[in-house]
Amino acid sequence: MQLTNLLGEPTEGFFENLAQAGITVAVGLVVWLVLHYFIRIVVKRAKAETTLLEHRSMRWAAPMLRTIDPVARALDNERRVQRARTIGTLLNSVVTIVVAVVSGFYVLIAFKIDIAPLLASVGVLGIAIGFGCQQLIRDFLAGIFIAIEDQFGIGDVIQTSEVIGTVEYVSLRITRVLGEDGTLWYLRNGEILRLGNRSKGSYHPPAEAGSPTSTQTPVTSSTPAPAPAPAPGQVPASELNETSE
Repeated sequence: MQLTNLLGEPTEGFFENLAQAGITVAVGLVVWLVLHYFIRIVVKRAKAETTLLEHRSMRWAAPMLRTIDPVARALDNERRVQRARTIGTLLNSVVTIVVAVVSGFYVLIAFKIDIAPLLASVGVLGIAIGFGCQQLIRDFLAGIFIAIEDQFGIGDVIQTSEVIGTVEYVSLRITRVLGEDGTLWYLRNGEILRLGNRSKGSYHPPAEAGSPTSTQTPVTSSTPAPAPAPAPGQVPASELNETSE
């Protein structure tokens, strides 16, 4: 008598499917670990990237480059580390999602489950989520391009349509900026349509009104101006005073 499982299939076939699913999960786990290992190596190298001062071909300029402001060098290092960490986190998330989805589909195929209706349902669900989370997806995509293109980073002074301040934190969704008046602003990356980076260009602050460079005050003499001469036939006021006395 042939044994059957809950699905009505022979037990031997069920164990074969289970073994195939286990092999699929094991292969997916190995692929996930290998990809995460390579991403970790790339991120680690990006964090420990040698600066211009430590480069072998620039040793001749080391005495001059040592005069660079150490605060600026520290900010540049922190900016590079955060950028590498952000890109590494993004790559890890993408790899995890792709490996999990592909492995799940192969597990369903191993149990002889038709995935065509499931794919159609997932497609409809994805479209619904896409329409419902448009702004969130827009923020994340903008954050990805900000990180890849290095538009700005920690320590940069940026100017948007409403905010002027120093960048304190950058993520895939928001950017935190400390305004000139001390206000802490949280900017959604998808809402930043126009931005200027004062730290990257040759920015010069405009001359303020009333400054010595913008207006020149007329030079006045300390010597009093002489009194106007009296008209012909007119008696001076001093002589009239003496006559009245």
